[in-house]
Amino acid sequence: MVEHDRTVGADPQQELAARLRLLQELSKRGVRALARDAGLSSSSLSRYLSGRTVPPWPAVIALCRLVQRDPRPLRPLWERASNPLPAPPRTSRQVHPPAPPAGAPRPPRNDLPRDVPDFTGREDQLTAVLDGLGDSRVIAVDGMAGVGKTCLAVHAAHRLTADYPDAQLYLDLHGFTEGRKPLDPDRALRTLLAALDVPSEKVPQEVGVEELAACWRSELAHRRAVVVLDNAADADQVRPLLPGAGPSVALVTSRNRLLGLDEVPPVSLDVLTEQESAELLARASGEADGREGRLARDPEATAEVLRLCGRLPLALRLAAARLRHRPGWTVGILVERMAEGASEFDTAFAMSVRQLDRAKARLFRLLGLLPGSSFDEHVAAALADVPLRSAREMLEDLLDAHLVQQPAAGRYRLHDLVHQHARHATMEQDSSAERDRALTRVLDHYVHAAAAADAAMPFLSRSREATVDRPPAEPPHFDDKIAALIWFGTEYLNLLAAFEAAEEAGADRHLCELPRFMRSYFARRCGTTMLNGLFERSLAAAQRLGDPLQLAEAHSDLGFARYNAGRMAEASAAYEAAAQLVSQVGDTRAEAELAMRRGYLAWDEGYVEEPLGLFRLAGKLYADADCLMGTAHATAYEAWALLQLGLREEAAQLARTALEAPHADVAWPPTLTALITLGVAIAHEDPDEAVGHLHRALALAREDGHQHNEAWCLNCLGVALRRMGRYEEALTRHEQAFALLDALFEDHWKIHFLSAYGETCRLAGLPDQALRLHHQALELAPKLGHHHAEALAHEGIAAILDETDPTAAAEHRAAARAVLPDHGEGRTADRRPAPGTSGC
Repeated sequence: MVEHDRTVGADPQQELAARLRLLQELSKRGVRALARDAGLSSSSLSRYLSGRTVPPWPAVIALCRLVQRDPRPLRPLWERASNPLPAPPRTSRQVHPPAPPAGAPRPPRNDLPRDVPDFTGREDQLTAVLDGLGDSRVIAVDGMAGVGKTCLAVHAAHRLTADYPDAQLYLDLHGFTEGRKPLDPDRALRTLLAALDVPSEKVPQEVGVEELAACWRSELAHRRAVVVLDNAADADQVRPLLPGAGPSVALVTSRNRLLGLDEVPPVSLDVLTEQESAELLARASGEADGREGRLARDPEATAEVLRLCGRLPLALRLAAARLRHRPGWTVGILVERMAEGASEFDTAFAMSVRQLDRAKARLFRLLGLLPGSSFDEHVAAALADVPLRSAREMLEDLLDAHLVQQPAAGRYRLHDLVHQHARHATMEQDSSAERDRALTRVLDHYVHAAAAADAAMPFLSRSREATVDRPPAEPPHFDDKIAALIWFGTEYLNLLAAFEAAEEAGADRHLCELPRFMRSYFARRCGTTMLNGLFERSLAAAQRLGDPLQLAEAHSDLGFARYNAGRMAEASAAYEAAAQLVSQVGDTRAEAELAMRRGYLAWDEGYVEEPLGLFRLAGKLYADADCLMGTAHATAYEAWALLQLGLREEAAQLARTALEAPHADVAWPPTLTALITLGVAIAHEDPDEAVGHLHRALALAREDGHQHNEAWCLNCLGVALRRMGRYEEALTRHEQAFALLDALFEDHWKIHFLSAYGETCRLAGLPDQALRLHHQALELAPKLGHHHAEALAHEGIAAILDETDPTAAAEHRAAARAVLPDHGEGRTADRRPAPGTSGC
């Protein structure tokens, strides 16, 4: 039973206590052991388990995490238990709800294809689908190609929309799409999670399908959603995509019977009956209004049309479209044209294509070469090498002929059978040279379009312009980074498919350039797993090309992907390879970008002089290249590094310099780093100005939708408030940062904030909590290779032990010096990290 179905008399506090007792059973711990491991007192935990006290939400999170359970489904119950008073009575005064805040969730997703207005027959099967979903919540619709599986599933999903208002999702799994591999469960799960607007930070990275499937089921558990999983290859492909606990339902279609899904009842479709076929042909051709039309006047020819169509709904619709749009034809002429085809499917498809002029027929054939699952008019224009307006007009004609579908405004796709026919036709009628040129034009389009989208949301410094062949005459235009992000989100699977097609075609230049223009999107919305894989193959392509600059950039990009994935040693090796090549080619921007990246890595590894030198070198190189944005970024990070060392005046001066530098995008990224650095640096001297800078940084992070940066801003705001002596406010900000990371299940990110939080606790008179945070950092830092954070933790513990155990304090300070890689080569006492400043 879902939350809102519970009886009014249920006691939410007691129900929450019962759920917590289940967590204790799962933990196999006694009360004292459970309290210790969760960081709670035994007496408090006893009150929570008995229902005498409602626990704070962080305590619920801590208990759930101990048994590896998602706490979010408990949130509504916890809120009811925490607020037991009834709502005030309604009055006649109308209360207007507040406007949604910036960054509020979008309306529920509905990407179901259009429901056909002439849905015919299938009453028994539709009833079986709806009844089966009520009983088991998952139904598998199987049947031969063209029999109407998708049509039935989509029709049923539209009928269920009101009962499942949270989302109505559709995903083509490409189990039987010619020329394409079936969509693997990993990519399918990430696509579905993105459709639910699940932030990429909450989606597990570098994990197997099981963990992704668990995340998907967790997100569905508190929603009422209907999901259509169309065109599945087999049970193994679709099993991870099915909902778990909760009310959501799924409709699966496949040409195969999914015998491996024992628990899922099947609904098998056969061809339509003769009566249903005749009714569908009449309705689709516009002759079902009771008047005697061409079909009724020639029953023998009509029967032959039904036979040639094999009573398959898709073939019937295509034949009806030709008849409807050819008022001069008799049904006999339709039969003659259909009889010229080679098969039941091809008769209908070929007949429709033969009614097109040469240009439209050529476009239709070439559409069979497209690597993606959907496309827009820009792709069609590039494919056919025609102006954008001509492509738009031809697509409209193909849409009218039912050879192209339009699942959403401006988006087109081909049904699998139509795609198969188009692919066979182009193989037979177009030369291999023409096909190669068409595919190259499409790949050129994707590279140049991605470059234009990347330029609309610059990350660090803008990538070099695309160099592959010729740019499209009318490329897509992006007014701002929001438009660019939407385009990347829409084209994500198509871009990956284009990359695969480029690799298969041996288009190494496209393999080198396409991932570079996707970096900004991956930095904001996607994880590191896919990007690492793309850059590995991009590096192989660069090695085949032998171009030193392409190869240097490929090594550098792969190193940065490795760094973001926490693979520090591999990142270092990639950077070393890039450095040797960059020095040979003399590309100043590439050298500056590499210097910045090596600076990030060196700092996390515990060095001080090396990253400072690299940030300064990058700033000089960017200035030599007239890259103002890059110069500001390098200056901001030099200021940030100085702040970590306690050199606040120098840091503040450099941060102001970075903020005053002109650059293209005021929100990303130099401004954020400089604002945070300046706010913390001047916190003691000018509290009001400091808080203003940090609040502006926080607003920018939230506007950009980057929750990791939001946590960073909150943590640094805590550091600044602590420097002002406002310890309670500082603790609140630290707690908000950690709550955000807890909600994202991003424990490794805490390494950047633990020491700062611990220092605030120490100065606020909470030494035990401070010690716990520093010990947590000591446990986490070696696993991640963060020597800088490990040294900070030792320094923080030493500061706590100075009065009670000077000997132990001295041991921790010695350990801090020992863990740093250059502890004997230039890191003096005044150059050690400043305790509690890390993470700013």
